[in-house]
Amino acid sequence: MMVCFIATLGQILLLGCISFTAANSKTCQIYAAVGESVTLAFNYEGLAKSHTLRWTHDTTIIFLRQQGRVTIGKPEDITTTGSILLKSVKLQSEGTYRGDALHPNGTLAKTWTGQLCVMEKVSKPRLSYICDTNTVNLNCHVSKPQGLFFTWTIDKTTLSSETRQTLSISLSQLKEKSSFSCSVANKVSAESSETVQPICKAHTLCFKPNIVLGVLAGGAVLIFVLLIIITVLCCSYRRTKTKMQPSDKGEFNLLSVNKGEAESITMYENIHSVESCPSPSPQPSPRACYENISKLDVKTESKPPQLSTAAEGQQPSPVPKPRTKNAKTPDI
Repeated sequence: MMVCFIATLGQILLLGCISFTAANSKTCQIYAAVGESVTLAFNYEGLAKSHTLRWTHDTTIIFLRQQGRVTIGKPEDITTTGSILLKSVKLQSEGTYRGDALHPNGTLAKTWTGQLCVMEKVSKPRLSYICDTNTVNLNCHVSKPQGLFFTWTIDKTTLSSETRQTLSISLSQLKEKSSFSCSVANKVSAESSETVQPICKAHTLCFKPNIVLGVLAGGAVLIFVLLIIITVLCCSYRRTKTKMQPSDKGEFNLLSVNKGEAESITMYENIHSVESCPSPSPQPSPRACYENISKLDVKTESKPPQLSTAAEGQQPSPVPKPRTKNAKTPDI
C-alpha cells in the first residue's frame, strides 16, 4: 500500500516538472508592437510552386498554398522564401506560429516554429523632482510602469547601476547646472523624457508654485475665519456682561438718596411751618396749625417728644368757666 502511494506521488511530481519545463520553454522569440507589421522569417531557398506551404497560428491555419494555388490567406503576404507578413498585429495576434514546406509526395521539406509576443508601445515619460533637506528626489512618470526598463542620464552620462523608476542624488554631489533625463523601454519601443535641471539649496524644500499659492490662500482664509469668530465671541461676551450687571442696585441707591433728601426737605418745611404758625397774624387758623402738627407727628415719630408737646401747647385752649358760688348758666 505504501509502495503504491509513493509511486503515485512520484508520477505526480514528474508530470508537474514536465509541465513546468514545457511552460518555461514557450518563451517569446519575436516581439511586435500593437499596430505594427512583423515578418516571420521562413527563409527556404528551395521553395517552389510544387511545394505545399502551410502557416498556422496555434491550431488555426492562416495560410495554405498547394500546387501554386492559394486557398487560405493572401498571396501577397508570402515572400519567395516562404516568410509570412503579419500586418497591423493586435494583442490577440500573439501566440505560437509554425510554417511547414512539404514536397509533392507529402514529405516534410522544412519547418519553423516561433513564439510571437505583442506589446503596446511605451509613452513618453515625464521627469519631475522634489528638493529634500539634503537630497533631490527625481521621479520618471509613465502611465504603465509594469514590465518597463528605466535608465537615467546625468549630463549625457548614463548611470548603468540605476534601473529604478526613482532616483535620489545628494545635494553635495549635485552640480550647479546638472541636467537629468530618464528613459523607459520595453521589447518593442523606447522613449526619453525632456531634460530637467533641478534648482535646490541645502536645508530648503522646493514646492510647486500652485502648491505654495494654495497653502497661502488656505492660511489667509483660516486667519480671516478666526478673526470673525473672535470678533463675534467678544461682542457676545460684552453683551452678556452688560446684561448681567445689577442696575437695580444703583437705582435703589439713587432712590434712597432722593427719598432722604425729600424727607429732610419735608421735615424742614414742617418745622418751619410750625415755628411760623403761632406768629401773630390778623386771623390765625388753628385748624391749619393742627394739620401741620399732625403731619409732622406722623413723619417724625422718632423725633423727641418736645416738638410734639410744643406744637400741642400752641393749640388754642378752651375758654375757662368763671367760678361762682351760685350755679348759673355759663356766659359764653
